[in-house]
Amino acid sequence: MTQNPFDALGGGGGLDLGALLQQAQQMQSDLQEAQARLADSTVEGSVAGGAVTVTVNGTGELRGVTISPTAVSDPEDLEENLEEIGDLVVAAYRDAKAKADALAEQTLGPLAGGLPGLPGGGPGDSPGPLGF
Repeated sequence: MTQNPFDALGGGGGLDLGALLQQAQQMQSDLQEAQARLADSTVEGSVAGGAVTVTVNGTGELRGVTISPTAVSDPEDLEENLEEIGDLVVAAYRDAKAKADALAEQTLGPLAGGLPGLPGGGPGDSPGPLGF
């Protein structure tokens, strides 16, 4: 058999490893830049009409918590108020984390598709000749 098995992957000239390596390095650079932008970005989550607001960065790291005086429903019952505020902080964090996850998906999604045209590459790519 004299046919080059790599012809199916790259056309008549075979697989261009130099171009493939350059494309992979560019994708890695793009991914690192996107991750840095996420770490520098912030989103807020809030509950109970802004009674509790939390700030997280694009990777979901908690950066701040703001508790409004309106979070205290009954100034006479400190224990109950603290428990309610704790629940509100958790809920506000979940809201902010969901927003951070959506931002990460939006920022990293295009970069996570892989190398188009290769087995296991971009979305919608069919398996390669070896079934990958």
